Parts: sequence; C-alpha cells; structure tokens
Amino acid sequence: MKEENRKYAQEAYDLTSYAAKEIGSRLPGSDGEKKYADYMGNKLREIGIEPKQEEFAVSPRSSIGGLSYAGWSGVILSVLAFFALKISSLWFGMAGLAVVTIIWLVFSCFFYKTWFDMFFPQEISQNTYGELVPEDGKYDYTIILSGHTDTSWCWRHSEHAYKYKDKPIIGMLATYGKVGFGAICFFFIAIVSVFMTVVYTGVYTGAEWANALLYTESFNKFLIAMHFLPIITAIGSFFVVMWGDPNPRNASRGAMDNATGCALSYEVIKYFKENPDKMPKNCRIVDCNIGAEEAGLRGSMFFAQEHKNDDLTQNAWNINIDSVADEGYFEVVIKDDWQGVRFDTDMEKMFKDTFKELGIESKTNGCIHNPVGGCDSTPMTRAGIKSVTFAAQNPVLTYYYHTWRDMPERFSVDTVGDGFDVILNVIDKISKFQEENGYNGPQKK
Repeated sequence: MKEENRKYAQEAYDLTSYAAKEIGSRLPGSDGEKKYADYMGNKLREIGIEPKQEEFAVSPRSSIGGLSYAGWSGVILSVLAFFALKISSLWFGMAGLAVVTIIWLVFSCFFYKTWFDMFFPQEISQNTYGELVPEDGKYDYTIILSGHTDTSWCWRHSEHAYKYKDKPIIGMLATYGKVGFGAICFFFIAIVSVFMTVVYTGVYTGAEWANALLYTESFNKFLIAMHFLPIITAIGSFFVVMWGDPNPRNASRGAMDNATGCALSYEVIKYFKENPDKMPKNCRIVDCNIGAEEAGLRGSMFFAQEHKNDDLTQNAWNINIDSVADEGYFEVVIKDDWQGVRFDTDMEKMFKDTFKELGIESKTNGCIHNPVGGCDSTPMTRAGIKSVTFAAQNPVLTYYYHTWRDMPERFSVDTVGDGFDVILNVIDKISKFQEENGYNGPQKK
C-alpha cells in the first residue's frame, strides 16, 4: 500500500468495521440493509455529494436464499415414498412437486431468473448512488464503482467447518461432502418420483412394457430397496434444509462480503473529491451501493434496467468491487459460468497489468471465473457497460464465507489499502484508454 493512501485505507477499514459490528447482518430487503444504504448515503452527503436512492421490490427467498426449500421438498418426497409404495397414485403428485422444484432450482437459483419472484414474499430494497462530475459539469464517459450493501444468510455447513480452520482441506471436504450428499439425495428421490409416475402411467393406460416391468426381478428388488432408501434421502435432503440458516440474527456480518466493496467505492470517490486535480479528464465517477445482490443480483438488474436509456449506461465502465480481504488472492473475475456472461477483456488486462506493476502476487494467478452463482458484473455487462469484478477472496468455500464469522479482525488495513491502490491504478488506465480512443464509446470486442 502506498503510504500517501493510508488515510483512505484506514477509513475504508473503519467503515467496514462499522458495517459488521454496529449494523451487523444486512439481509436483502431487511432493515439492516436499509440502515447501511442510508449510512453510505449520508457519508456521500458529508463530502458534498447528494445521494440518490432508488427503491425496488425483491423476493429474498425466491433465489439462492431459498435453497432450503429444495431440501424440504426432498424430505417430503422421501416421507411420501413409503406411502406411495402402497398407494401408487401418490407418485403423480410427488412427480409434480419434484418437477416444479427442479425447474425453480435451475432457473431461479442457478440462472437467477425472476420468473418465480411473484410466488414468494416481497421486501423493499434500494440502490444508493452519488455522482462526482468535473467542475465544468461536462464529461464524455462514466466510471461506476459498485459494491453490494446486503449480506447472505449463514451457510451452516461452512460455519461448522470453523473447527477445521487450521486444516482447510478437511474443512472443505466436510462442507462439500454434506452439500454434495444432500444434492445427490434430493435429485435421486425426485428422479425416482418421476420414474414411478411414468411407470404407473403406462400401467393405467395398458402399456405392455409397463405391465411387463412390474414383474421383472430387477424392478421388484428396486421396490424392496425403496423401503429403506427414503430414510437415506430424507437425511441427505435435511442437509440441504440446513444449508441457509433462516435466522437473521445468524446471518453474515458481511465485513469482507461486501462492506469492503462499498467502503472502497466510497473512499475512491472521496479521494477524487478531495483531489480534483487527479480526477480523470472528461470523466464522471459514480459511487453505487447496490442492494439485494445475495437475492440473485436483483439490485444490479434493477439499476441496469432503470438506466438503460440514460447516460449512466452510455460509454460507461463498471469496477464492481466484491470482497477485498484475503491478501494472497487478489484477482479479477472475468466470467460468471452459470450465467454464461464473459466480462470485459480490456478491463481484465488493466487489472492484470496493475497487479504486476504493484508487485501483487496471487495464488489464483490474478484471474478466476466465478464457478457458481453470479456477481453484479453480469447485469452490467448485459446492459452494455464494460465491467469486471475485482476481488481479493479465497474462491474455495471457507468457514467465514457467507457466515456470521465474516468479521474485520480476520484481515488487515494493508490488504484493503492494496485494493485501494489497485482501483486508482485501473482508473488511470481507463482514463488513458478513453483519451487514446477519442472518448468514442465502449470499444466492444
């Protein structure tokens, strides 16, 4: 960290501590999230930037926050399986439940589609942002610094791995083992329900293959096994139920994920407010505190939709900052695999070059794909904004990721300060890129 920037790094760390310790958990659409959004808005007001707050409806449990519902579906299917062995018509209702649950899982939890939101309770979330424009009020492009204000429900299996924090491999096996076993159990009982429905549909309609199947030795062995297998699938499905603790008091405190992102976004805009001579030429800088990221990127989706026809998304660059805490894992996230979105290649190179210039070494070689879920760069990219996500986070599930153990004592001011230096360096590269290309737009590849 550059010593001249230590003031901003310390302030960013203090903001992170305040979010985690004084406000605490900030689930999507909760009072805690609202309190933190208002707090960051007031911080902008303190430096002479009037914030704007845009509210939107969110269904917090309709996406990844509702994974425990899939577990309950598996438990219900497992219990009903015992009765269905004698009352075959039950398989039809079970297949319906299985198919609906799988469709919801795939499209809402994996692909973050909003199709199911209407079926879940709604809350009100908000995006809070402020703009810093050149003194003459004229600009040719915009740099949006974003971080999400909300935190996740506590992932119990990750938190339980705390006792293995000094043996990370064992902790990882314990976490992935429970989750993997639970997923296998749910999909097994769901597929069995559909399979049995197909068989008995054939029986009821007089299909020869179905009636012949009922008297095969293998099918009868399968029915005998089904007197015991649902016990196993019920236990496994209950591991899925336990995945996200619904108790808001146990939710993540969100120091790393993502008070660091919001704090760094704010400190960067404050830096340019206090040092107007260092402001990029012809540039507007926006500090954007995004809500409901943990509920399936709903805040960034709303932002992109709300501003698709104004200049906030025209010739705009988005440095999405998400979790800057693990000093050995500085990286640029270049793709959300599940969302099928590849982020901006120009910005990817800017970050990689910056890491080299600042002598930052990374165990991930400075670059990763986001293997599961998604980040706020996806809606921004889809809106035509040049975007990548900047992080310093161990990409492997750990005891502090999405748990109440995500506290600031785990990381240092220096790591946050390195993140601050990285962002300033990348902004300088964006400025040079714009000047070299005549301020003529995103230069999409």
